[in-house]
Amino acid sequence: MLEVLARHGFADFAEQIGLGGLIEKGKEILGAAPGPSEVPRRVRVRTVLEELGPTYVKLGQVLSTRPDLIPLEWAEEFKSLQNGVPGVEFEEIEKILEKEFGSRLHKLFRSIQKKPLAAASIAQVHRAVLHDGARIVLKVLRPGIRDVVEADMEILRQLAEIAEGHFKDLGYSPTAVVDEFAREIAKELDLAHEGRSTDRLRSFFEDDHEVVFAKVYWEATTPSVLALQEIRGKVFTNLKPESLDDETRRRLVENGTRAVFRQCLELGFFHADPHPGNLIALPKGRIAFIDCGMTGEIDARTARQLADLVSGVVGGDLDRVMEVVGALGDLPAEKLEDRALRNDVNTIISQFQDTSLDQLDLGKLLSDFFGALRANRIHCPADLMFLIKALTTIESVGRWLDPTFPLAEFVRPFVEKLVEKRYSFSALRGRAQKSLLSYLELAEDLPAELRSLLTQVRRNRFAINIEHRGLARLTRTIEHASRNISFALIISAMLVGSSILILAARNAGMGALTAIGVAGFVASVVLVLAMVWTNRRLKDE
Repeated sequence: MLEVLARHGFADFAEQIGLGGLIEKGKEILGAAPGPSEVPRRVRVRTVLEELGPTYVKLGQVLSTRPDLIPLEWAEEFKSLQNGVPGVEFEEIEKILEKEFGSRLHKLFRSIQKKPLAAASIAQVHRAVLHDGARIVLKVLRPGIRDVVEADMEILRQLAEIAEGHFKDLGYSPTAVVDEFAREIAKELDLAHEGRSTDRLRSFFEDDHEVVFAKVYWEATTPSVLALQEIRGKVFTNLKPESLDDETRRRLVENGTRAVFRQCLELGFFHADPHPGNLIALPKGRIAFIDCGMTGEIDARTARQLADLVSGVVGGDLDRVMEVVGALGDLPAEKLEDRALRNDVNTIISQFQDTSLDQLDLGKLLSDFFGALRANRIHCPADLMFLIKALTTIESVGRWLDPTFPLAEFVRPFVEKLVEKRYSFSALRGRAQKSLLSYLELAEDLPAELRSLLTQVRRNRFAINIEHRGLARLTRTIEHASRNISFALIISAMLVGSSILILAARNAGMGALTAIGVAGFVASVVLVLAMVWTNRRLKDE
């Protein structure tokens, strides 16, 4: 890793985090590192990630969805990270299949195509036919990929700990980001998890014949192998919009936009990466979604916060929007009074204030809003960043495929339903009923709680425990001051007594008294030095 960093001009970064000694040693072995490069820093970082291998490529891809953590231009650069790599020899893939299925292998599959249909850093895909004749695609993890990722994650955790110790003003915790990434890549290494996500999304659209998710063949699926229905169509990356008629283009955009907005704003579980490589155009404008390894989930509370955000922005209510900021970022009340943050949020509100819902560009609103939070070093929840990525990605696909499509007007019903679910009469009545039920339960439990309290008071078992926080240093200071006073009194007494003894010995000619007086002076000096030392130690604490 250090060799790759040095080769691309990042020796300074290694020195900043305390690894400069290793870089210097590497220079002795490999020669001097290259001088400053004219290639932009973000491009060099993307190249470093590609060279370091699959774990770092995935890290860059995840960071491309988090413009709250890295600058927007860096996130855009990381979107171009190449996942395509040379395929693994089929003999290696066959060993994995034999390990996963054992003697069932030849009973399950009639044939498996040796040449991979696609190869990526984590897995590769082969066409296959089950014994019942069903045509499927097999997604198989690359050999040893779990060990590679585990070793890389250990390195990343150590680097994150070092970076956290050296950089205090990042606005987020590097170790927390690595932990979040570890959870995401663990999902990608469990192909059964991708199968469950695919099944769940497929169940949502069972009655929608315009939107397709592949069927999962569970009898041929394990954590290392995923068997999916083969969907024959044209991947969007191979489409030329001008080759399609207007009606087909329009239906493709309608179906894709409707599917993603319904997942995000109604169902709360969504495909988080609907880029052109994961979309397949089917006849008559139907659309299929593939590769459901990266998904997001929005709970009811977050959906309510989104509704409050949209309502507050459209209505120009800064205080309501700031409440959403505080809830999303887990911010203390004093941070919400920060003048710079309020000005940034108010600027966004002024852009969208009094905009009707059929003209509201939700993707731009969310992007601008969370961009303002990032500028103020406020860490945003990962699920919301995935939602923004999904919405803005499908919007960009729609504009590429059919620039004339009225996107804002088309998604208005989804935004209206989101707000209505929060502020409609039925929603208010439901929340009122829920609150009333809670109060009734409280009133029902109150007599028993009071009886228990009074019983404890009557039996002299009632006690109040008070925990004092932040008083330890004050206590130590008071104790030390008392000790200093005691020392001062003892030292003063010894000095006065020693002086009297020396004067008395001089008049009486007694050497013993002089010796005792001198010893008293020496003891006083020792006590003074001890007092100075203890005072300095307390100050250092």
